Amino acid sequence: MAVWDDVVGQDRVTATLAAAARDADALVSAERAGQEPPSGERPELSADRSGASQMTHAWLFTGPPGSGRSTAARAFAAALQCVSPDRALGGGPGCGFCDGCHTALIGTHADVEIVRTDLLSIGVKETRDLVRRSSLSPSGGRWQVIVLEDADRLTEGAGNVLLKAVEEPAPRTVWLLCAPSVEDVLPTIRSRCRLLSLRTPPVDAVAEVLVRRDGIEPEAAGRAARATQGHIGRARRLATDERARARRTAVLKLPLRVDDIGGCLKAAQELIDAAGEDAKQVAEEVDTKETEELRAALGAAAGTGGRLPRGTAGAMKELQDKQKRRSTRTQRDSLDLALVDLTGFYRDVLALQMGASVPLANDEVRDSVQRIATASTPERTLRRIEAVIACREALDRNVAPLLAVEAMTVALRAG
Repeated sequence: MAVWDDVVGQDRVTATLAAAARDADALVSAERAGQEPPSGERPELSADRSGASQMTHAWLFTGPPGSGRSTAARAFAAALQCVSPDRALGGGPGCGFCDGCHTALIGTHADVEIVRTDLLSIGVKETRDLVRRSSLSPSGGRWQVIVLEDADRLTEGAGNVLLKAVEEPAPRTVWLLCAPSVEDVLPTIRSRCRLLSLRTPPVDAVAEVLVRRDGIEPEAAGRAARATQGHIGRARRLATDERARARRTAVLKLPLRVDDIGGCLKAAQELIDAAGEDAKQVAEEVDTKETEELRAALGAAAGTGGRLPRGTAGAMKELQDKQKRRSTRTQRDSLDLALVDLTGFYRDVLALQMGASVPLANDEVRDSVQRIATASTPERTLRRIEAVIACREALDRNVAPLLAVEAMTVALRAG
């Protein structure tokens, strides 16, 4: 299975990346054979302004959530490290089976650094570490690849630190940045990257990959893909996690529960509590292990009550602050996911009201959708969708989650 097989519904993007990987492989092979590279200031990483698929030193992958930005970046990183002997016979890099492809895809390749954050932002300190890493020569003699999956979370200071490395990278370093849109990246950085825009994958393509890769029953895969409207990660979670399905079912009942102010406030509190429960589950799974590992590294006595050596309290405090920030992000991500499901519900309501011949994303709750559609007008439905969007924007601006959600549920009641 080639590395491109998991890049769902992005034929144009995979064609561009495959061609660039072939160019990169040819450049490495020519250098190893002792041939002179083409003329130019940075011939091995030249970018053709005509749009031809040549290798360049920095790429920016953009697309809506669930489009597979990081999957495409990882696949490209694997193709750049491909060492399959089939290349000598005319095969393209990115076989998916060789040691280079396999280790790059699972995140253990020595020359592929995959960076993602479970915090609200990526700071200057972490970015400086990346820049230092990018200056190293590849240990395997091919490419040093930095995959930054959350480039949109770089602080302004971190972006300025990254700019110099992207502007003047080491000869064999390739930056792969991922963000929802070009506007989420500093103009000075995106102007130095080749842009690849991914689209939301077709529902049928997402269902097919769930069946093929995850062994999910076709009916369940189709239902999950349709419910998430082509969001690959959410579709997989919905198809495999019973708790995710239960939470989504609860969210889809909310429009029927906002008949009075009391119902609005109660529904808002339940959404916040569910998001907090998600954060608590992550903390139980990760925080305890992290804390014990740090205590052991610092030489603390065994057991959570063991005393820390003198001078190490700062390191423990730093870890606790990190865990607190991660919990905040987990809660907000879970809440945002619920709001996306709520938007999908009202999208279905609007589709019925307008007589649109499109399949419902939430066909399993068609009765509820029909009930809301009959009892309201398209104008009221649009205002409700706007209320959900306003809530998401308020959360992005760090408005207190409970206040933002309460304002939303009251607006849903008013229509």
